[in-house]
Amino acid sequence: MIEFDKQRLTETLAELVSIPSINPDLNPGAEGERQIAEFIAGRLRETPGIDVELQDAGNGRPNVIATVGSGSGRTLMLNGHIDTVGVAGMAAPFDPVVEDGRLYGRGSSDMKGADAVMMLLLEEIARAGDFPGRIVATFVVDEEYASIGTQAVCRDIGRWKPDAALVLEGTRLDVSIAHKGFVWATITTRGHAAHGSRYQKGIDAIAHMGRVIVELEALSKELVQRPKHRYVGPPSLHASLIRGGQELSSYPEECVLEIERRTVPGESDDQVHAEFQEILDRLAGEDPQFTATLEMGLVREPFEIAEDAEIVQIVRDQAAELLGHTPELTGGMGWMDSALLSGAGVPTAIFGPAGEGAHALEEWSDLDILHQFATVLAATSYAFCSDSR
Repeated sequence: MIEFDKQRLTETLAELVSIPSINPDLNPGAEGERQIAEFIAGRLRETPGIDVELQDAGNGRPNVIATVGSGSGRTLMLNGHIDTVGVAGMAAPFDPVVEDGRLYGRGSSDMKGADAVMMLLLEEIARAGDFPGRIVATFVVDEEYASIGTQAVCRDIGRWKPDAALVLEGTRLDVSIAHKGFVWATITTRGHAAHGSRYQKGIDAIAHMGRVIVELEALSKELVQRPKHRYVGPPSLHASLIRGGQELSSYPEECVLEIERRTVPGESDDQVHAEFQEILDRLAGEDPQFTATLEMGLVREPFEIAEDAEIVQIVRDQAAELLGHTPELTGGMGWMDSALLSGAGVPTAIFGPAGEGAHALEEWSDLDILHQFATVLAATSYAFCSDSR
């Protein structure tokens, strides 16, 4: 059994928090992930037996792929992201502080605590030797925006052929087996520009969009009344951004509405497209002056793995033995990279430590739970990889 040095784990997390890694797509001009990727890679290369590479995920943004173990057993992929959201309003986001069993700082909870655990796990496995299978740890960029990091991993998934994967987002030591997806879409209504006094010629694109919004609100209310998914609840919909018009004294020629539809396992983007298109077709049938177009944008699929999936059961069994209780099965409201790994054919579950304040002004990681998480993750790695089936 691997014994983790809690002080070293805390120090490693503090080092990671002290390195800014704000996602540059969320905050143009931000540092990005290169510095922290190079730190992780350099640290891991100091331990013989860990194979480390920097994988270009696009735009010069590097994933760190670290592999340890060469036994005949199975391969387990671990996934954690190294980017963070911004720090506006935070007093000292990159000056980690330990107080009352918590480490404070940007990224401490989301999700550099799990990254620190992955680093120590790789080092301890390499030092111990004789690992029964193989661990492929992926420290990925861009989870907070478009997930180009895990997409790059999935494009090369055949290189590693993982038998299962664990995404190490925070779950408070429960096992998350489902989360929602989302679909972004843009609706544009067209009017006819005219001077405000020429009501005979003007067609108001904003007023027409108002009809669309009324219909979307009705759809939103209907969605939340649908049968709830056991772990993630009902689907939902909201209007996110709107713009239109060109000046106060003119009929608006165009109005653009951007919307987000949250999907649950079993729903598809084709279904969402049909819902939106039906609204526009119906409004056009009621008014010959109504003109609107629908453009579908980014799609992220919902995720679900069976309750009795082997990787789920192994995590729960190891946690029960080490912690004295069996983790609950839960679901997540947000989207995670687990959907990409699952979509690439890898049985995937979500298991991680605890903290608070992801994306908030005060963020912290619970150090006792982080240490417990490390112990369970190590036991899970050995238990899963020792089976060569």
